Amino acid sequence: MTLVSQSTSDDLLDDKYAANTPSLTYQQNRITVAEIAEQVTVRVLTEPGSGSGVIVERQGQTYTVLTCLHVVANSQDDRYSVLTFDGLTHRARRKSVHSIKNADLALVQFESQKPYRVGILGDSNVLSVGEPVYASGFPNYYFPSKNVVEDTRTWGTRAFRLTKGKVSLLSNRSLSGGYRLGYTNEVEQGMSGGPVLNKRGQIIGINGRLKYPLQGIDVFTFTDGTKPSVKLFQEMEALSWGIPIATFQQEATKISPRQTQL
Repeated sequence: MTLVSQSTSDDLLDDKYAANTPSLTYQQNRITVAEIAEQVTVRVLTEPGSGSGVIVERQGQTYTVLTCLHVVANSQDDRYSVLTFDGLTHRARRKSVHSIKNADLALVQFESQKPYRVGILGDSNVLSVGEPVYASGFPNYYFPSKNVVEDTRTWGTRAFRLTKGKVSLLSNRSLSGGYRLGYTNEVEQGMSGGPVLNKRGQIIGINGRLKYPLQGIDVFTFTDGTKPSVKLFQEMEALSWGIPIATFQQEATKISPRQTQL
């Protein structure tokens, strides 16, 4: 069972690209944004936590997953595993990339003889306010009722969630960790590291910050040390925040720009 927010299940899971929406073709097969998201998004399991990630490269049998640094930073004994959309769990290792500076980004790799889809990197520099975007990942918790909480770590692929929203703020100044992209999508704890996709199914950002953080305005400190005005802060705290994929493309020079596609 795939967890999709109720407000988006119809237009995402049944969306076969209406006439006014560009179709995306992979080897002559039409595929929806929802299907792309489900196939490229992975769950990154650490000790003792978990987060999300997205497959961004394949070289032979080695797959590289882009995720958030805060997802993998404190795993005991550097132990990681990756859950792929087919329900298989793969042992993984952290890849050291010193060129991703000042960004809440990290890479993990796993080996598999099975073919997995590689996400296509889009151009986050051409995003505009109001543009539809899709956020995917694996929430750590599920709330079947007001007083009941279920841990999804053992749920496998049932925990996957995809939400639809729109770009709301594009900050000219970077927040700490490289966060510049604000969007209306619901993003929950555990979805950090998962992709933000445009309507073509291309990766244009990485999830990392939730709405209404407990730390308040301090979370929205810019890299120059200043903080937003009260009015701007109120706009910012009502949004989920991601790192534009351009940050990864510019700084992760050890990743080849060539993408191996299925």
